[in-house]
Amino acid sequence: MKELFINDQIRDKEVRLIGEDGQAYGVLPIREARAIAEEKGLDLVKMTPQGVVPPTCKLMDYGKYRYDQLKKEKEIKKNQTVTEIKEIRLSATIDIGDTTRLAQQTAKFIEKGNKVKASIRLKGRQQAHPEIAIKIVEDYIELVRGATETQIAVEKAPTQEGRMIFTILAPAKK
Repeated sequence: MKELFINDQIRDKEVRLIGEDGQAYGVLPIREARAIAEEKGLDLVKMTPQGVVPPTCKLMDYGKYRYDQLKKEKEIKKNQTVTEIKEIRLSATIDIGDTTRLAQQTAKFIEKGNKVKASIRLKGRQQAHPEIAIKIVEDYIELVRGATETQIAVEKAPTQEGRMIFTILAPAKK
């Protein structure tokens, strides 16, 4: 939370004063503004950034204002969701049993709301036939679709970059 200047921290000669109920007092000398704030038992808070002439100040209970702002920030953080990218490594010579097991694991990740990056690293002569590895990844995607109740979206179709073939799966947006 950004700290604001209050009461004696305000060094400007004149300020535009706004009351706690939104009433505009106009442009007043700082001493007068402080006197009004003290009379009402409130704080004089500078609301505008540096460089604005005359700065706008508001009469308010600064402690209550800070408490409310911190409470809002905590609420926003609490409602945030962080998506992780989990990685699943396949192989160009993987068997159907292993593929099924990895598809079920991927389905669990996607149901929790995480993204999954599935990749195959081609070694040696496997690089001569990348279409076999791409077919394995496509079959894997179909197994994941069958293993999960939630809809999945293929964010990045199976593509080859150097020795790696990978795809990115995510929960479909509702």
